[in-house]
Amino acid sequence: MNLDFSGVLPSLPYILQGIGTTLKVVVLAALLGFALGIILSLCKISSIKVLNWIADFYTSIFRGTPLVLQLMLIYFGSPQVFGIQIEPFTAAFLSFGLNSAAYISEIIRAGILAVDKGQKEAAMALGVPYRKMMMDIILPQAMKNILPAIMNEMITLTKESAVVTIIGLNDIMRRAYIVGGQSYRFFEPIMLAGLIYYVLVMILTIVGKLVERRMRRSD
Repeated sequence: MNLDFSGVLPSLPYILQGIGTTLKVVVLAALLGFALGIILSLCKISSIKVLNWIADFYTSIFRGTPLVLQLMLIYFGSPQVFGIQIEPFTAAFLSFGLNSAAYISEIIRAGILAVDKGQKEAAMALGVPYRKMMMDIILPQAMKNILPAIMNEMITLTKESAVVTIIGLNDIMRRAYIVGGQSYRFFEPIMLAGLIYYVLVMILTIVGKLVERRMRRSD
């Protein structure tokens, strides 16, 4: 194997510029996924059966089909369905956010159910409204339990964001592919992209452990 990174190292700053795009997609998708995930999780534990069915159907669709298919449907299908072409960046964070919501809803649902039932019974006995009970009592405790799983979802989002290259979004992987096309050497720039993703994931892992340690200390 003949490896020569000297020819692609000058293009490293160009590849690194894709970090901004990747992080924007991941952050916006995570915010959308978390917000929608909370709503879906509350629907799943609701006593209203219709809400249970809607939330379960949503989850089954987005967990049962490939993320790349959802991305392609939103981006390439938007002109046919809506009569407009959705921008690559918008299609990227929408597809990732909607997909992530399905997984996060299950994580949050499990976290809520793991909270001692006595907490809910005590709040109800004191006459605390349901919404205030969930926001101020149940969800904060559930968040401590699900933090590792949420961080894992963030890491998964970061790695899977590489598929946005198929719709032409200039993220890390797309820029690495462009450099490979210009130099006729794809292995080296793709390896550099892999190293960048690895560093991002390690940073997220360290941040997650620090936050988890701090939350345990506050108990």
